[in-house]
Amino acid sequence: MKTSDFYYDLPEELIAQDPLEDRSSSRLMMLDKETGKTEHHVFREIIDELNPGDCLVINDTKVIPARLIGAKEDTGAKIEVLLLKRGADDVWETLVKPGKKARPGARISFGDGLLVGEVMDVVEEGNRLIHFEYEGIFEEILDQLGQMPLPPYITHQLQDKDRYNTVYAVHSGSAAAPTAGLHFTPELLEEIRAKGVEIAPVTLHVGLGTFRPVKVDDVEHHHMHSEFYMITEESAQKINHAKEAGHRVICVGTTSCRTIESAADENGRLKECSGWTEIFIYPGYQFKILDALITNFHLPESTLIMLVSALAGKEHVMAAYEEAVKERYRFFSFGDAMFIE
Repeated sequence: MKTSDFYYDLPEELIAQDPLEDRSSSRLMMLDKETGKTEHHVFREIIDELNPGDCLVINDTKVIPARLIGAKEDTGAKIEVLLLKRGADDVWETLVKPGKKARPGARISFGDGLLVGEVMDVVEEGNRLIHFEYEGIFEEILDQLGQMPLPPYITHQLQDKDRYNTVYAVHSGSAAAPTAGLHFTPELLEEIRAKGVEIAPVTLHVGLGTFRPVKVDDVEHHHMHSEFYMITEESAQKINHAKEAGHRVICVGTTSCRTIESAADENGRLKECSGWTEIFIYPGYQFKILDALITNFHLPESTLIMLVSALAGKEHVMAAYEEAVKERYRFFSFGDAMFIE
């Protein structure tokens, strides 16, 4: 299976640059995973597709303002730091630009010294381990100095930081948003609950590894970066109960899907757990729990379009994407959604 099998041509003007004023007013393409048949709806109409007893799995991770712009203490050179993974004792794994200016021992000042980082080591793929020094509470300083780490294909400035988080974001730690969840409003979620649909939050802190380009020709040789996940006992029970009762488990986003598929045992059951996952789902994968998926439209040749193709079949997915381009859907993080059932 070749990476190039998952390429499609996308006009640049279809890449959504700004979130819609009403989260739930984006478009929704319905895709039948068995037949490839498509229908076109508005996202808030998703409620008509959900049945009492279904379990909707959401990722309640919260994106932190992880992009910091600083200056080298000795030369004043501008340096951009993106926080990726938090370690012990105020040490973070980071992505630094330009990397050549951030050798071990380099000190970087942010906010006129409100926060100072020292490069400790260079690790996998050139990432830097940085130890941060500050007075007060790190999260408050980060909120003051940091910017939301929008993907490079979004060139517009985000006016409201909250719009790159879901309305149910709770646990801070992501470097990117679980974007399928951006379409839900509190009102829509309340209507879904009132219909008798269970909502089960899980947590997966989204790293940039999910979005890194696949650089190998053979899909099976791609290696995913590890991401931290958590599942509570209550959510595990809700998901297990839905499966046992013959109802559907519907994941909101590829991150929710990867979380439950990582944690499931050989019988497709979940229990309370946490850990790190490097699961890579591509065509040929047999889903243990997932029945249906709400997702955005993903980059060509990405691991995400491969995951979607594992569920609905590559031919159906690529045809649906071609149709979405023709119908002028909005693509990627702030774009429209697809419901695969």
